[in-house]
Amino acid sequence: MARLPRLTVPGYPHHVIQRGNNRQAIFLTAGNYEDLYGMLLENARKFGVDIHAYVLMSNHFHLLATPQTQDALPQMMQAVGRRYVRLFNDANSRTGTLWEGRYKSTLIQTERYLLACMAYIDLNPVRAGMVTEPRDYPWSSYGHHIGLRNDKLISPHALYWELGNTPFAREAAYADLVRGGITPDQQAELTRSVLKGWALGESDFVADLQKQTERRVTKARAGRPVLRPPLD
Repeated sequence: MARLPRLTVPGYPHHVIQRGNNRQAIFLTAGNYEDLYGMLLENARKFGVDIHAYVLMSNHFHLLATPQTQDALPQMMQAVGRRYVRLFNDANSRTGTLWEGRYKSTLIQTERYLLACMAYIDLNPVRAGMVTEPRDYPWSSYGHHIGLRNDKLISPHALYWELGNTPFAREAAYADLVRGGITPDQQAELTRSVLKGWALGESDFVADLQKQTERRVTKARAGRPVLRPPLD
């Protein structure tokens, strides 16, 4: 069966994950983290991608990002992926692939899942047992969201701004949100959707999204395919 193209629609938040091949480490030194961070910063600006949350883990990384154009996200990921592999291989005297195939991504419904996805991303180091508090991990967006540092990579989403009328109120509200965690169902939904590439949201959201793309946004039901009229 032919592989479906990635689901990418401008103006919607996308949850993105890129893994190391065979779960191998993609960062060996602090400099490696700095290199990838710098490439994300440069190419997000170059191609027009707003990054709302991120985490760089030892063998993978997550992004929550809104592309401004149809091609912005794939162009950014391609540029970052290719350049980082060359730099990583040269620095570590290695050859061959680094990534586990192409990156995985999906769209999420803003109102229902955006803040949960931000928390999911910022809690990654805690779930992995790397730190006990998300604020202790330096390579994530959490420090920016609670006011510990100004992270140039982050473009706050409007829903984050609505958490409070002042920076202190927003930062405190987000810290409380992350402290409360996400439910097991939310964690499973966010993980499954990004790995499978199916849109995550309520039925009305998914139906409206399907009108904007010829690419199927949810898993097809068993049986004969339903023919849809071509997009205008």
